[in-house]
Amino acid sequence: MKLLILGGGGREHAIVWKLLQSSRATEIVCAPGNAGICAEAEARVRCVPVDLNSLDDIVRVAIEEQPDLTVVGPEQPLTLGVVDEFERRGWRIFGPSKVAARLESSKVFAKEFMQRHQIPTPKYAVCTSLQDVEDALPLFTAPIVVKADGLAAGKGVLIAASREEAQQISAEMLAGRTLAGAGSRLLLEEFVEGEELSLLCLSDGRQLAPLAAAQDYKRVGEGDTGANTGGMGAYSTDTLLEPEMREWVLAHIARPAIAGMAAEGAPFKGILYCGLMLTARGPLVLEFNARFGDPETQPLLMRLHSDLLDALEAVVDERIESLALEWTPEVALGVVMASGGYPGSFESGQPITGIEAAEATGAKVFQAGTALNNDNHSDSHIVTCGGRVLCVTALGADLEAAAAKAYSAVEKISFEHSYYRRDIGQ
Repeated sequence: MKLLILGGGGREHAIVWKLLQSSRATEIVCAPGNAGICAEAEARVRCVPVDLNSLDDIVRVAIEEQPDLTVVGPEQPLTLGVVDEFERRGWRIFGPSKVAARLESSKVFAKEFMQRHQIPTPKYAVCTSLQDVEDALPLFTAPIVVKADGLAAGKGVLIAASREEAQQISAEMLAGRTLAGAGSRLLLEEFVEGEELSLLCLSDGRQLAPLAAAQDYKRVGEGDTGANTGGMGAYSTDTLLEPEMREWVLAHIARPAIAGMAAEGAPFKGILYCGLMLTARGPLVLEFNARFGDPETQPLLMRLHSDLLDALEAVVDERIESLALEWTPEVALGVVMASGGYPGSFESGQPITGIEAAEATGAKVFQAGTALNNDNHSDSHIVTCGGRVLCVTALGADLEAAAAKAYSAVEKISFEHSYYRRDIGQ
């Protein structure tokens, strides 16, 4: 079976790595892929160039490759309507439609949807002007969360320490000085405290199959300080979500979301990512995403015993009721190694060494912002080309063992100005 994977980050590397474990995956094409994906089982994996911001270019690749199934990794192709276009042409593809993907592409839509379907979420106000912001601010006590409506690569959420700061952040977003068009509308949101975690569910538009729970570390600094990022690490363990609480989340959040989308004429097929905060008043939805998370996917897929291809096809073919997922009881933990300066400006082209030595410890190095080096004078064939460069992931009998194994592997990898948090799993 020939598969086309859209994307080129650590999430897509993990998806390719896991799909290669299926005997039915005879050939995998990743567009555009990265240096690590290109090196996976070279006889069965190819990387081809594509502009993921161009629906026409994605269609071009599919016409050339003729895959039996396409899997969408990142959010951007979903917002372009790649699933709608492929299905219109009779091509099999894993992911939600453009309308269903609004659960991620518009935070305003998601909030109003949750209100319509009584899904618990922090209180909020929608603002399209500074006057809206000024009118809404008295309804909130500091700190106040300011969220851009549109996609912002995990960087569209800012926490203001005061109403004055919230007003300043809002003014910059609305003026387009930050996040471009993603902030043309914004949300002011109640700040809530508790344990943050992610529960991802496979959905065929009617029913769902939950994956294991995971916890993501979004802030750039240790102790959850500094700016929000796409994620600096994650872990997955059975102890994150007790069975009773897991069932509550499914009954009051995940299943109502799937039923609500179907009732509104936009059945959701793919991965529903529920970003939760377990607060004193119960679980609240901070955000929905419409695809596999990054870096949660890396530890999740390390724990998955079941055939990923079988699971993806159960979604596409709308037979998820027959799916029974099996997981290892071990803990999986991933540490993101980033370019110095991320999530702000950073330099690319830094040679990376030590990946083989890291994997010799038993960890897996999922590559994200990497590229092959064409400079024959360099000792390294792989260089940095992004903010989040690697996600070093390991299994262990418990959280402490998984973290020790992952960090031991991290220490064997080197590139100039590398940065990583040292408290993932704590």
